[in-house]
Amino acid sequence: METLKRYIIFLIGLFINALGVSFITKAALGTSPISSIPYTLSLGFSPTLGQFTIVFSLLLILLQILILRRRFQKIQLLQIPVSILFGYFIDLTMVMLFFVEPQNYPAKVVSLLIGCVILGFGVYTEVLANVVMLPGEAFVKSVCTAFHTDFGITKVCFDAGMTICAGLISLLLFSTINGVREGTVIAALIVGLIARFFGKKLSFLNNILFPAA
Repeated sequence: METLKRYIIFLIGLFINALGVSFITKAALGTSPISSIPYTLSLGFSPTLGQFTIVFSLLLILLQILILRRRFQKIQLLQIPVSILFGYFIDLTMVMLFFVEPQNYPAKVVSLLIGCVILGFGVYTEVLANVVMLPGEAFVKSVCTAFHTDFGITKVCFDAGMTICAGLISLLLFSTINGVREGTVIAALIVGLIARFFGKKLSFLNNILFPAA
């Protein structure tokens, strides 16, 4: 029963995560670092942001297998259906947020910050569920396991690498920077802090939801 409850909470968190990514993207100030490459590609090709997210996530899962080899746990293959569902959630929430079209810069900043809060809460919810990680975080964890690096530092390097790669892809496709802006940097800096804030303020939920843990 507790396992089922954890997966339900995880799915809720996954949807909230997708909603946050879509809200940030709709702000038109860039997107979250992990979504920067799929978003940039979606600007130049016909597949959607969600579809490119699925392909990119599957690539990260493959890289985890190559890095960890025998240490890759079979249960982590659950990242595959999770990635597919997350991609469809992103496309769904992009449609749901059709009315979010901020026209001036202050409105775009407000939309960006709202998206960061939503995404931060989604990240907190996934951590609360404690069942499976999204491929981005799981890839970082795999690198830490294989090379004995610090998770926080590795995550920052990973996010920076994704942003730089997205910028290079944009230059190749458009000869200018599209899809990576100040909003990408802001999201990288504050989403983790927001998730940590929710973790502290709502720490009592763990005992309420999972008293046996």
